[in-house]
Amino acid sequence: MKEEITFEDFLKVDIRIGTIIEVNDFPKARKPAYQLKIDFGALGIKKSSAQITDLYTKEDLLNKQVAVVVNFKPRQIANFMSECLVIGVYNTAGDVVLLQASKEIKNGEQVN
Repeated sequence: MKEEITFEDFLKVDIRIGTIIEVNDFPKARKPAYQLKIDFGALGIKKSSAQITDLYTKEDLLNKQVAVVVNFKPRQIANFMSECLVIGVYNTAGDVVLLQASKEIKNGEQVN
């Protein structure tokens, strides 16, 4: 378990629901990854690099709603600027399983 945090610490993390609207291969990434464009409604469109190629095809991801941390500082990954972090959990095989809403949610809604 990680170090205990306060509720105020948790409130600093801005987790939103967004819809993946574009998926591209990312051949310059060190580990297999996709370049994603995610629509957050009024917050706009953000880009993310995601190492999720083991369990998801590009077709699987297109139009999928996912939970994303949107208030990270942008991070350069090879020749790509990643602006947010798609949230997932490692399964027993070490592959990332995406966290997503069980029902459709308006893009940009905040996870509480």
